[in-house]
Amino acid sequence: MSGGSGFGRRKFLAVGGGVAAMAVAGCGSNTGRASDGGSGSSGSKPALSQWYHQYGEAGTQQAVEKYAKEYTDATVTVQWSPGDYDQKTASALLTDGGPDVFEYGNGPSIDMIKGGQVVDLTDLLGDAKSDFTPALIARNTYQGKLYAIPQVTDMQVLVYRKSLLSAAGIQPPTTVDELIAAAKKLTTDKVKGLFVGNDGGVGILGGPALWSAGLDYLKEDNTFGFDDPAAFESLRKLRELFTSKALLLGAPTDWSDPSAFTQGLTAMQFTGLWTFPLIQKAFPDDFGALPWPKLNSTTGAPSVTVGAYGSAVSAKSKNVDAAKKFVKWLWVDQTDKQLDFAQSYGFHIPARKSLAAKAEKLKSGPAADAVRFVNENGHAQTPLLWTPKSGTAYSDALNRIIKNGTDPATEIKAVKAIVEAELKRVAG
Repeated sequence: MSGGSGFGRRKFLAVGGGVAAMAVAGCGSNTGRASDGGSGSSGSKPALSQWYHQYGEAGTQQAVEKYAKEYTDATVTVQWSPGDYDQKTASALLTDGGPDVFEYGNGPSIDMIKGGQVVDLTDLLGDAKSDFTPALIARNTYQGKLYAIPQVTDMQVLVYRKSLLSAAGIQPPTTVDELIAAAKKLTTDKVKGLFVGNDGGVGILGGPALWSAGLDYLKEDNTFGFDDPAAFESLRKLRELFTSKALLLGAPTDWSDPSAFTQGLTAMQFTGLWTFPLIQKAFPDDFGALPWPKLNSTTGAPSVTVGAYGSAVSAKSKNVDAAKKFVKWLWVDQTDKQLDFAQSYGFHIPARKSLAAKAEKLKSGPAADAVRFVNENGHAQTPLLWTPKSGTAYSDALNRIIKNGTDPATEIKAVKAIVEAELKRVAG
């Protein structure tokens, strides 16, 4: 979602690092729980704490607080968490001071699930299950049990200024080489050709680099997916971009904020669908949307990264049944609130097919193109068995490849060893 410095919270749609252990004190003293000596109730109603990370879009916090206030079967207190929400939440789930209900990027991790830290929510969907996007349900399911209810779908997309490409005689790029060539040609003394984050794409291009080469993090049999010459070539292209002098680096805000694009600092930017209202305001008829291009004319396919925050219930909640009932009320039954959450605070795709069909703001222009890309070229951000340790290993390798020019084949073989150890661990 969007708005000012809060864009940094889109970290979950980045390659991202691991969830490190934190001191409990680092989670803050305000858990949102009732201070009633541990009964977890407020008067005749159960008291529930609901945790969200800090969204950037204006009005989002007020909206979720309004939703919680309208619930009559429990007293729900919303905790809005700035900073490293993933670490805070992962640590808090190990204590008695954590949330009852919480959102988590792409649903709870495999370690949360296998560690018994989250509750099975399979029974909450009922007849509505077929209405949820199947890929989102699959990403939140382990061994036939559902551990989070998808809230909305977020996705990354390449945006470009139509007028700038036209003036330079450039067609929208369909291959990575065309993208590099376009970025170079669009670069002037005032405007850079492309912005993929202040880290040169380390945080957000790990997935697209694999998909553009026809590969993925893991194969269908959950073995390592990219010890392959096509991956090495694709990662070399990211290094080529970084050294091309066509990338915007050191922008005032990062990739998840459209300011670099709307202020004319870059002709193209890889960002998120949530930024489209601000981009439309700046350039009503002068921007287009593209997926990340395929590697070359014969290899791979275009792609967009898809992620979804999921609402989960802590196994340490003193009111598990009440917490599950609230999650069902908000994210299954209250379709009006789900549609509001998806459209009113930046653009997002509703997690339910019937609501996506009603999302009027997504039916035309670049937003409609972006939704089509999700259907045609969408990839889940990472597989469930891709652990934080695996993510850190790949992210560190990307950083060295892109910024230092280290050999992709050597780096990826080292990543493979770590990932295979992690796969063996979580399979045990």
